[in-house]
Amino acid sequence: MLTPTLRHSGCAPRRRPRTTRVLSGTVCLLALAGTTLAATPAPAADAASPPAEVSWRADLTSTGADDVNVRYDAGALRVRDGSVSLASLGRDRGYASAVLEPHHVDRPVDRIAVHLDATVPDTASVEVDVRGRAADGTWTEWRRATADAPAELPRDVVDVQARLTLWNAKGEPTAAVRAVTLTADDAGGARAEPAPATRAAAFSARVHATREGLVGHTTANGHVIQTNDHFVALPSRRALSPNGSGQYSVQVCGPARCETAPVWDVGPWNTHDDHWNPSSVREQWKDLPQGLPEAQAAYEDGYNGGRDEFGRQVANPAGIDLADGTFYNVGLDDNGWVTVTYLWTEGGGDTTAFPTWGTDVSVRQQATTTSTSVATLPGPTTVRVRCQVHGGLVTYDGYSNDAWSYLPDYGGYVSNIFIDVADAWLSDVPTC
Repeated sequence: MLTPTLRHSGCAPRRRPRTTRVLSGTVCLLALAGTTLAATPAPAADAASPPAEVSWRADLTSTGADDVNVRYDAGALRVRDGSVSLASLGRDRGYASAVLEPHHVDRPVDRIAVHLDATVPDTASVEVDVRGRAADGTWTEWRRATADAPAELPRDVVDVQARLTLWNAKGEPTAAVRAVTLTADDAGGARAEPAPATRAAAFSARVHATREGLVGHTTANGHVIQTNDHFVALPSRRALSPNGSGQYSVQVCGPARCETAPVWDVGPWNTHDDHWNPSSVREQWKDLPQGLPEAQAAYEDGYNGGRDEFGRQVANPAGIDLADGTFYNVGLDDNGWVTVTYLWTEGGGDTTAFPTWGTDVSVRQQATTTSTSVATLPGPTTVRVRCQVHGGLVTYDGYSNDAWSYLPDYGGYVSNIFIDVADAWLSDVPTC
């Protein structure tokens, strides 16, 4: 896919942006890919009865670009190489992850149960997380789900995606996952968050940052760390973006400047510490206040005996790891304190609503037409713009512009040509 599919809507748009100056600047955002799911149609529900559950079984036989260190053989999904572990944790334990393809359901749901057919040795473990995409294109966070403890999503969704995480002790047998069956229904009203339209600005907190380094190692989403890389690690898989994607991104503000960077790794210290969430929905450490990482509480106050979830003595209060490029770009010379805004939370950060024009307008991973499309705006609509950048020059219908707007609800960029206002560079919208 080299060029977007863009057509005039047929209605007369207002005057659109003319050519503006060309500068550089992108944030790396990629799309989802994964294994295939096969749907099993649910029986028709009686009109007088509550909607019936819908179930489907995942196809585990093929692996995709977003999968990490998994193999399928002898009828089961397993860890491929027991020596591969998370870069940011440095644990001597085999790790693998399989991101399954989203499955569309025929009615809104908000509760997902997962039934596993698996053999799990004492030295191994398997976790399944699920998330949902609402009709407006926004994703929820990942939530752990089992048969006995279904994941309660914060809002109704029309697409459901599952992710398997496998661990095994180095040199020991791996878990063997033979089948994954998902069952979805509508819990009706038992939601921890309000609807997106009513949510406030994204949550921010001041946390201690460490430099990840580890060039050449592999992150939790399969990215091989490069010199001068730009991404972050957070100590929970609830906000882990698929490889290359910016669906879950943070703004990191240091002594010199701010940078928006995707979440591509898990750590430091913990893997279930979503400290940006309210205590009531936090996966672990529910007695800690929102915004306080468990490692910081352990280091400063002796919380949990001064240890992390694995029993290790916490040697610093870090709540975020920064890749080298991000670390130095925000102005850090040594580990230090930064202000982090978790852009997928609440309203996705301060945004401004704008009308769009055109049909089949692509929302891109990066601010260029050569980048993969992550979503499509079928027709004129209203979008929320958080910030804008100068990227690839777009020429269409007699207009040229290199400005692109970042849409947090879609995790990607749209050319400012298709923002239906006269300004080429949007007034009162900050630079990303």
